[in-house]
Amino acid sequence: MPLDKLVLILVVVIAAAAATVWIGMIVAAMIEVPLGWMVAIPAALVAYIVWRVIAERIGNDEDDHYDGIDR
Repeated sequence: MPLDKLVLILVVVIAAAAATVWIGMIVAAMIEVPLGWMVAIPAALVAYIVWRVIAERIGNDEDDHYDGIDR
Protein backbone atom coordinates (compact mmCIF):
# COMPACT_ATOMS: atom_id res chain seq x y z
CA MET A 1 0.00 0.00 0.00
CA PRO A 2 1.43 3.38 -0.93
CA LEU A 3 2.35 5.65 1.92
CA ASP A 4 0.05 8.46 0.79
CA LYS A 5 -3.02 6.18 0.92
CA LEU A 6 -2.05 4.95 4.38
CA VAL A 7 -1.69 8.52 5.63
CA LEU A 8 -5.02 9.47 4.05
CA ILE A 9 -6.76 6.55 5.77
CA LEU A 10 -5.22 7.51 9.11
CA VAL A 11 -6.25 11.15 8.73
CA VAL A 12 -9.82 10.18 7.83
CA VAL A 13 -10.10 7.74 10.76
CA ILE A 14 -8.74 10.29 13.24
CA ALA A 15 -11.07 13.00 11.87
CA ALA A 16 -14.06 10.65 12.12
CA ALA A 17 -13.18 9.77 15.71
CA ALA A 18 -12.81 13.45 16.61
CA ALA A 19 -16.15 14.26 14.96
CA THR A 20 -17.82 11.43 16.89
CA VAL A 21 -16.49 12.72 20.20
CA TRP A 22 -17.46 16.29 19.32
CA ILE A 23 -21.01 15.29 18.37
CA GLY A 24 -21.29 13.24 21.56
CA MET A 25 -20.24 16.23 23.63
CA ILE A 26 -22.82 18.43 21.89
CA VAL A 27 -25.58 15.88 22.52
CA ALA A 28 -24.56 15.59 26.17
CA ALA A 29 -24.59 19.39 26.51
CA MET A 30 -28.05 19.56 24.92
CA ILE A 31 -29.39 17.09 27.46
CA GLU A 32 -27.89 19.00 30.36
CA VAL A 33 -28.56 22.52 29.12
CA PRO A 34 -31.57 23.17 26.87
CA LEU A 35 -29.74 26.04 25.19
CA GLY A 36 -27.42 23.45 23.66
CA TRP A 37 -29.67 23.59 20.61
CA MET A 38 -28.15 26.99 19.91
CA VAL A 39 -24.88 25.15 19.27
CA ALA A 40 -26.33 22.06 17.60
CA ILE A 41 -28.25 23.83 14.85
CA PRO A 42 -25.26 25.84 13.49
CA ALA A 43 -23.06 22.74 13.85
CA ALA A 44 -25.56 20.72 11.80
CA LEU A 45 -25.64 23.44 9.14
CA VAL A 46 -21.83 23.50 8.92
CA ALA A 47 -21.74 19.70 8.69
CA TYR A 48 -24.33 19.79 5.90
CA ILE A 49 -22.35 22.38 3.94
CA VAL A 50 -19.13 20.38 4.32
CA TRP A 51 -20.94 17.25 3.17
CA ARG A 52 -22.34 19.03 0.10
CA VAL A 53 -18.90 20.41 -0.84
CA ILE A 54 -17.29 16.98 -0.56
CA ALA A 55 -20.11 15.34 -2.54
CA GLU A 56 -19.78 18.01 -5.25
CA ARG A 57 -16.03 17.47 -5.51
CA ILE A 58 -16.41 13.69 -5.76
CA GLY A 59 -19.22 13.72 -8.30
CA ASN A 60 -18.03 16.55 -10.56
CA ASP A 61 -16.98 15.31 -14.02
CA GLU A 62 -15.04 18.51 -14.79
CA ASP A 63 -12.53 17.66 -12.07
CA ASP A 64 -11.83 14.29 -13.76
CA HIS A 65 -10.65 15.86 -17.04
CA TYR A 66 -6.99 14.90 -16.55
CA ASP A 67 -7.64 11.39 -15.21
CA GLY A 68 -7.69 9.86 -18.74
CA ILE A 69 -4.40 11.43 -19.85
CA ASP A 70 -1.32 9.18 -19.83
CA ARG A 71 1.64 10.51 -17.92
